[in-house]
Order: sequence, then structure tokens, then C-alpha cells
Amino acid sequence: MKPKKNPNAEIGRNSSLYFMIGLTSVLFMTWQSFEVKFYEKESKVSEVVQVTDELKEDVPITEMIRTATPPPPPSAPNVIEIVNDVEDVKETIIESTESSQETYIEDAVVKIEDVDVEEVEEEIVVPFAVIEYVPVFPGCENLQTQAERKECFNQKVQEHIKENFNYPPSALEMGITGRVYVQFVIDTQGRVSGIQKRGPDKLLEDEAGRIISILPKVTPGQQRGKPVMVKYSIPINFIMHND
Repeated sequence: MKPKKNPNAEIGRNSSLYFMIGLTSVLFMTWQSFEVKFYEKESKVSEVVQVTDELKEDVPITEMIRTATPPPPPSAPNVIEIVNDVEDVKETIIESTESSQETYIEDAVVKIEDVDVEEVEEEIVVPFAVIEYVPVFPGCENLQTQAERKECFNQKVQEHIKENFNYPPSALEMGITGRVYVQFVIDTQGRVSGIQKRGPDKLLEDEAGRIISILPKVTPGQQRGKPVMVKYSIPINFIMHND
């Protein structure tokens, strides 16, 4: 290895000293920067105070109403007179209505002649199948036998149902079908009453009840020579036909 030209000119021999001086300087400057404090400058604010004159309010004048003192109550008379009652009051004596064991009650004797017997006519409902004289539907008056009138009645009721039948639109949309059993009574005046229906849906039941309620007035049925109520039953089928 060749020696250097000038050993005193070596730069790296004092590098550690320079490094310590630089590090000390940086730490000192950092510490000083943390110690520096900044103060806000005082701002000059001018306050304006508006001075107003004192308000002068007129004080209302109140008047004192002086009321006269009430007169003193009348004094009691010196002499008190006692007046006797003109009429004598009779005390009402309330007697007890409860009976005791010593009270004897006579047996009431009722004669048959004293009893009024009233005949109460019972409302008899006779089924259509066993009625003596069946109700006569308008148009069946000329028939003689009961069997013919019975057959005519059934046929007229079915024709009435077909002529007045309307399938409920809501039931059509929902596809509701089925059979509704209708039972009603023909009263002694020949009118329809007491309609009862039973079916798969209320829409069909209401339509069946409507059809039966507009049945025409008929000649009432008779049993033993007297008009009686007749019970009649019929099923109504609600069927949708796919065209």
C-alpha cells in the first residue's frame, strides 16, 4: 500500500467530532423550539353603548269604590211566643207483612167455573211431503189431484230459480262453486218466510236466499181444513261451465 501524499490532509480523521457537534446543535435547536411560547395579540374592541332617555309612562288613575256597609241583622225579640199546632199530626204506623210460624193461612179453594180457559192456537209447521192439501203455485189452480199440484209446485219453483238465477261475479272470479241447500216456510198467508240456507260460501248463500225471497205469493196449504205453515226444501247448484 502506497502512503498518502499528505497525512495531515486526511478528511475522515475528525468525522466523529463533527458528528457530535452537529447532533448537539440539532438537539439544542429542537429543545428551544419546544420552549418557545406564542402569545395572542390583544385586540382592541370598541363597545358602543346606546343611551336612551328614561321612558315616561302614564300611570292610570284608579278610583276606590266605596260600598255602603250592609245593615246589621235584626235582633231577636225580647219575648218569644209559643204557638200551639192547629192540626194534630197522626203518626203513620208501618205494619210488618212478614208471616210468623203462628200465622195460619187458609187454603184457597178455586172452583173450575172461576177459571177462564182460553184456547191458544199453536203454529203448526207441516212438511211439504206430508201436507194434506199442498200450497197451490200460481198457474196450478186447474189441477185436481194433490199429486199433480205437488208436481206442478216443484216444477214452478225450479222454473222460478232458472229465470232469476244470477251467478255472483265475485264467486265467478274466485272460482267458487257448490250446492246450497235452502229451506223456507210458506206461512198461512201464502208468503215466504224463515229462509235458511247452507252452502260452501256466503256469496252463494246470499244469492240463493235472494232467489227464494222473491217467490210469488201462493195459496197456503191446509191441514184438517185450516191454513197451516208448510216447510219446503230445495237444493240450488252453482256450476261454472268452461266454454
